[in-house]
Amino acid sequence: MPTHSISVPFTRLLLGIWLAAMAMAAAAHELAAPARFTIDQGWAFRQLTTGAQWRAAKVPGTVHTDLYAHRLIPDPYIGAPEAGLQWIGLADWEYRTRFDAPRAAINAARSDLVFEGLDTFAEAWLNGEKLLDADNAFRTWRVPVQGKLRAKGNELRIVLRSPINKLLPQVQAMPHKLAGNYPSPYGDEPPDAMTANFARKPGYHYGWDWGPRYVTAGIWKPVVLHSWNAVRIDNLQLRQDRVEEGYADIVAVLSADAIHPGEFGVRLWQTAPDGARMLAAQRQVAMLAGANRLELPLRIAQPQRWFPTGYGAQPLYRYEVEVLDGKGIVARANARTGLRSVELRREPDAKGKSFYFAVNGIPIFAKGANTIPFDMFQPRVGKAQLRRVLQSARDANMNFIRSWGGGYYESDEFFDLADEFGLLVWQDFMFGGGMQPAYDDAFRANVVAEARDNVRRLRNHPSLVLWCGNNEEEIAWKYWGPGKAMTAADPAFASKVWNGYVQLFGTDLRKVVEEEGGGIAYWASSPGDDLAEVANTPASGDMHYWEVWGNPAHPPSQYLQITPRFMSEYGLQAWPVQRTIDAFARREEQSIAAPVIEAHQKFMAGKGNERLLKYVGYEFGEPKDFASFTYLSQVMQAEGIELAALHHRASRPYTMGSLYWQLNDVWPGASWSSVDWFGRWKALHFHARRFFAPVSVAALRSAEGLTTVSLLNDRTRTVQGELRLRLMTLDGKVLRDERQQRTLAALAATRVASYTDAELLGSADPASTIAVFELQAAGEPVARHVVYFQAAKDLLWPAPGLSAHLQQDGKGFVLQLRAENLARGVWVDFGGIEADVADNALTLLPGESATLRVSSRATLAALRKALRLRTVFSKTN
Repeated sequence: MPTHSISVPFTRLLLGIWLAAMAMAAAAHELAAPARFTIDQGWAFRQLTTGAQWRAAKVPGTVHTDLYAHRLIPDPYIGAPEAGLQWIGLADWEYRTRFDAPRAAINAARSDLVFEGLDTFAEAWLNGEKLLDADNAFRTWRVPVQGKLRAKGNELRIVLRSPINKLLPQVQAMPHKLAGNYPSPYGDEPPDAMTANFARKPGYHYGWDWGPRYVTAGIWKPVVLHSWNAVRIDNLQLRQDRVEEGYADIVAVLSADAIHPGEFGVRLWQTAPDGARMLAAQRQVAMLAGANRLELPLRIAQPQRWFPTGYGAQPLYRYEVEVLDGKGIVARANARTGLRSVELRREPDAKGKSFYFAVNGIPIFAKGANTIPFDMFQPRVGKAQLRRVLQSARDANMNFIRSWGGGYYESDEFFDLADEFGLLVWQDFMFGGGMQPAYDDAFRANVVAEARDNVRRLRNHPSLVLWCGNNEEEIAWKYWGPGKAMTAADPAFASKVWNGYVQLFGTDLRKVVEEEGGGIAYWASSPGDDLAEVANTPASGDMHYWEVWGNPAHPPSQYLQITPRFMSEYGLQAWPVQRTIDAFARREEQSIAAPVIEAHQKFMAGKGNERLLKYVGYEFGEPKDFASFTYLSQVMQAEGIELAALHHRASRPYTMGSLYWQLNDVWPGASWSSVDWFGRWKALHFHARRFFAPVSVAALRSAEGLTTVSLLNDRTRTVQGELRLRLMTLDGKVLRDERQQRTLAALAATRVASYTDAELLGSADPASTIAVFELQAAGEPVARHVVYFQAAKDLLWPAPGLSAHLQQDGKGFVLQLRAENLARGVWVDFGGIEADVADNALTLLPGESATLRVSSRATLAALRKALRLRTVFSKTN
């Protein structure tokens, strides 16, 4: 009995010791795996002046949004507060927080503080010790802090210096200034000494012709404490060496940092689009202390290939890599991609060289728009906002977007959505215009580090198809005057500036993309011909065309005179819908020349409405009032861009891209966008859904009175359709009705007819007659194009006799419209009520009806009371 009574507790003691040992071993091994601790709590900020009060801050965030959260400044978007907020960009700011270090970080062999985004000239201090002087908002900064952490009460401070005051002395000291973009109208820096081009910071913060000048600062991306004991994985690249229908050769490239040399196992897991998981590759490797690069090749039989929207599905593969020592997993990383081949094709012909993208061997006609930043203050851009705009792009039959270089490298969320929606992305490096000091070795080295960070971050996305060095810097230097002026003033310095430009954009960034980009093409500048002598030419490369809207402000019919290889920018401006205008201006503040309205019209320093009136006047004459002006601006924009886009599509295969400026807005105001800051569609976006439809008809009438008709087919198969021509009066009398059966070749534009006005009209009155071209093909929406023979202001309009009936059914609301006579530019609006109409900006033929679904949380009675219809007739008569 005594023995038995002793043995039980002794056995329990041994078991307890064993369990404790196992727990300690597990805990010790857990410490070997990298740990991430995001430092996003307890932040405070203040202006760096004597006696300034500390206030709670949000990180990631910006100074402007923190000031606004405390109601220390007005809403930067409402009214006209911009001039009174320029002091913020001239001030220095300080952020701080205190945090307890996790046990894993205290005991780890290595710990780094990782600053994923500091805007821009930032000093980082930990427990009173300076860690970092940062000078680039686009870079990730990693600083070792092992041995510097306390278990409790670590203080992290970030001091943000004014980029204007930091750079202005050196810029002012230059005998010849580099050309900038937009001189400040507020006196915060001299107009002849602009600092933006010297800062690696979002250029649009300094103002653009579609957004305000808010030179903000902040910790705009997360701050992370990263700790590990064995191996840290820096990056997992999924390099696609060859992707074909029968197989795909992929190489998983692992960049890892090992604390000590040793033997490790590496496993790569693949999760297919259908969710099936398998071990795709494994091997034993000997790692050296420090940086290691490992390759795991694998072949996928019968891959599910990723296609742009309209050409196939967007299946996505997931990969997870694990690094193991003898006890278990010490590091892991994951990545997602779509399997596809992509190339930029530059094929010589009699006129120059082509410029188009082929995905999985299919030549893609790029249909889409340019994106600008989604907000003045990037940290408040959420995935829901991105989803709404990018979903709108796909819904408008777009397959391509260009991410412009004056903002920031787009987020992982942006590219994840592009991958899922099948939107191809052209990504500029962050150079939006003017000229940079690329002759400076340190400046170029800083840019190269920035480029590596972002190319590595984004390279696995199947949507990414091009890296472009800059926006408009080459043509600005060559053709807009700065290059000639500097050459005349100081030839030696001008040569130094240009040689630095060629080094950065012709060599340095190209090398980064070649080394890190996984086979994605590089393009030196847009517009350009990859540093050929002549840039912005229809013969070769990509074009920006601004002689419509810009100088000399040709009418939209001039679009038909320019046939590019790839049109990457063109645009017309318009105001947003009334509800958006009401969000920043009271009704009594709304007139064409009112201060608040001019504050939200950034073109021509607030006088852009004069240009907009000119373009409205070309077609519609003088608007009756401000509401008519904003409505007609949208009709003008939509019809003008439609003319250009259909011309580009009808010029296939010579032309292989049409990207209008611009898709989205940075704030609510007048701009070239088709989707406003709130995500509301302008008339242009409804038109885009029609003129970018895969199967369509283009009936394009030139200023000389010649109408050419082309049938457009972006499908990979031949399409059979019926083309119908009707000549009718504005009140509905049919003068001519012809039908033809037509075959539309795959991936082609087919010109089928050309008419002079006399051939179309005969003896009909051009002031009261239209030609209607319609294409009907099985499985495709009916495509229609209406040809007018005179400007709207000169037509003999009968009242449209438009009627509307709104009712409710089990799925929501249904709106039935009917026109007695021609109703052009029908716009359905519900005033201050938020309501989504399935289609809008319609033209109804005489006697035609349309049924539209309406989505809203409002009641039927409220919607009926708020319903308003606008037409071109009602705004010009």
